[in-house]
Amino acid sequence: MIVRRGGDADVDTVLGLLDEAVHRLAAQGRTGQWGTEPFSGNPKRVEQIRARTSDLWLAELDGEVVGALALGEASGQVPPSEVPEIYVSWLVGSRTAPGAGRRLLDHARSEAEARGVDRIRVDCYAGDDGGLVAFYVSAGFTPTGAFTVGDWPGQILEIALR
Repeated sequence: MIVRRGGDADVDTVLGLLDEAVHRLAAQGRTGQWGTEPFSGNPKRVEQIRARTSDLWLAELDGEVVGALALGEASGQVPPSEVPEIYVSWLVGSRTAPGAGRRLLDHARSEAEARGVDRIRVDCYAGDDGGLVAFYVSAGFTPTGAFTVGDWPGQILEIALR
């Protein structure tokens, strides 16, 4: 599996990965994270993806994109950082390639080290069985704070690098 920089030309591919994830989660009855509607059919979500292509990274396996990671700024519900950081804006991996998400998080860590920042942060959906929070914890992140947006529970996590 390789990681390469993405860009504007990859938006439809990323939307496909997100649509796949929404479909998979909805089929499991796990609609709290991203709902039931495909990202590609929601103009607001499409624009959110387009806005994050300047620091987009894609995992490829045998020439097929199997994961995507966007680095950027913390979302509005997350307190601003007091130290230099890299923020994982979103991460998605295909079930056809287990390990794509972890490979992309490893790349985020490499980027953070190369940029000389002090930490990596991410926020994620904390509902249902807490599986997404557990995934990030298993990838080395530590929970640091919680928040809610309406009835959507969120968790902030970080990896301290210094």
